[in-house]
Amino acid sequence: MKKDGAPTASASSSDAPTVAVDTSTDPGFLPGEMNRRSLLVRTGGAVAVAGAAAALGPVGGALAAPPTPTPKRLSSSSSSPLPSAASVLADERQLIDHEVMELAALLQAGEVSAVELAEEYYARINDFNGPFETYGDNGLYGAFVRINEDIGLSAAKVADERLAAARAGGPAAPYLCGIPMGVKDSIATEGFAAQDGTLDFLGNVGLEDATAVGRLRALGVVPLGITIASSYSGTIAGTFSGNAWNIEYIPGGSSQGSGVASAARLAAACLGEETGGSVIFPSACNGDSSIKVSQGLVSVAGLMPLSPGYDTIGPIARSGRDASLILNALIAEGPDPFGDPQTLAIPRGYPQLSLTPRIGPKPLAGLTIGINKKDWMTVAIKVGTSEETTETKQNVDPQSTYGPAHLAAFERLCTELRELGASVIDFNGVDYLDFSEGSNPYFNNPTVLEEVEGSKVTPSTAVLSPNRYDFHYTEAPQAFAATRPTAQAENLQKNFGAKLPGAPAATWEGAIKQQGGVKETARREGERRRRLWASNYKAAFDAAGIDFMVVMSVGDTPPKRLVSQNYACRRNNQMANSLSFPMVNFPIGFDGVGLPISAQFKGPRFSEPQMAQAMIDYQARHPEWHTPMPPDPVVKPTAKILSKKQALAMESEDLSGSNDPLIAMENFR
Repeated sequence: MKKDGAPTASASSSDAPTVAVDTSTDPGFLPGEMNRRSLLVRTGGAVAVAGAAAALGPVGGALAAPPTPTPKRLSSSSSSPLPSAASVLADERQLIDHEVMELAALLQAGEVSAVELAEEYYARINDFNGPFETYGDNGLYGAFVRINEDIGLSAAKVADERLAAARAGGPAAPYLCGIPMGVKDSIATEGFAAQDGTLDFLGNVGLEDATAVGRLRALGVVPLGITIASSYSGTIAGTFSGNAWNIEYIPGGSSQGSGVASAARLAAACLGEETGGSVIFPSACNGDSSIKVSQGLVSVAGLMPLSPGYDTIGPIARSGRDASLILNALIAEGPDPFGDPQTLAIPRGYPQLSLTPRIGPKPLAGLTIGINKKDWMTVAIKVGTSEETTETKQNVDPQSTYGPAHLAAFERLCTELRELGASVIDFNGVDYLDFSEGSNPYFNNPTVLEEVEGSKVTPSTAVLSPNRYDFHYTEAPQAFAATRPTAQAENLQKNFGAKLPGAPAATWEGAIKQQGGVKETARREGERRRRLWASNYKAAFDAAGIDFMVVMSVGDTPPKRLVSQNYACRRNNQMANSLSFPMVNFPIGFDGVGLPISAQFKGPRFSEPQMAQAMIDYQARHPEWHTPMPPDPVVKPTAKILSKKQALAMESEDLSGSNDPLIAMENFR
């Protein structure tokens, strides 16, 4: 008996075929059980490989949702979260320098039109982005890989009509109505190509919006265009864009264009996507304020997946209140059960994030923030004149690996948090190199549960490989590749295929066999271990009385572009995604070369309201870090456009590891 799986969505060049699954030979299907793959339902045509449904199990079904969070809040002194239009007008900054909340105040009051605002951003993009559809150093920011002014200005005109009607006494216009945003190249946006940072997906065009994009556009957000991603969203270094503060330096990846565009005022804010550091790292490198959400909080329907069950979509903006406003819009409609069953895990009554700072001199009173002493960094050590190796410092104070400027900023931040009323204490988190049941039974754990097609199945593999099988991770690009020229199809097969033992090359069939061959018993054991891993980490928080952690994901000045990708960053950039823990990023200073220094809060699943509130409280008292604007870049006389081979070679030098958790696990071994 055949059961329909989630069909591949169509590309503009050809209708990709629907993939049918014969469950009678499916090794993950047991008689008398419902096959999870058969439950995945897509919402409609999105983009090829941009699945509209998420895998059931590793997050939605395997990680139990905690009780509804109850953030400690005080009342705001204002009934509206928006500043007054008069106060914004009194500010001498350029229009595009304002935060989303400030722009919303002007739009709501009719002091500026959405069309005027979009035109201002398009003018800046045309001045400072550099050539589109290039991969490498295009001489300027290179943040947007493509724009469409007709689509953007048309949306802005509709937003103006909605705003005018509201001012005339009609239904209130949402605060995001008329706000211009960019969208990462891996998230489906109707009318735009979606290529996930590579020409291998040339011809892949969104037929409808991803759920997250659709929710924003329904509120009147203006889609300026598509921001560039690392190739296949594969690394956290970033090579295609230039850092917002100095284009000679890396921007962080894989949501590199979104991180740069927000900080460099090419967009009011952007959507990014993270699987293993892809929102936090570019935000940290560019000094953005962003939120890496818990798995399941925001629907990933319409995302070109990297690792279903780990993938998340979140906001990258210039302030914590802006990021919170955008996140509220993404979660306001609640679960997306047909597009992303993981969203069914959202706690009932999940609160909207606050958009205003708490009043009083001690807004963080009652919070206990932990500094994890069981954390490590990967640090590049230069040997001789040309070679570099890495040293993973373990069982040492993680702050001992920070560069001098970063350490000073971190220590100052901890002092400032204490001054705002928080208790900031050292504690011992879970030792992730202890692979026992009581510590880390899941993340990069080498325990072999079974072998499939000659490959060892570890706890992580037992979860991630079946997720990919459920999601048609390989079959969707296979169907797309069948419509493409030979060279393009071969590149896709190399990336999404697998080389089985004894086989001469990677094949589609090899990957499908590995993904679909994991037995249900192994998958359930992997999911049990993932739940236990998250529970053990939460128990460490509870034992120390910690609400959330303060960490620093980039501990030293990032390297220059096209030189090396070795820099001090967390070896465990995958950890938050394997735990399904959220993080918020915010700038806290500047280093010796003028690049921003950022810190992060990381807490238990669905603790976004509490951490975002603390970020907003901090920024209200210390605006000196998130309000400065980067200097405009100077056009470089000789731009270096990389070939795909050169780009991948450069990205492979990223010693912090791949965004792909399975590749990262192999590198860890």
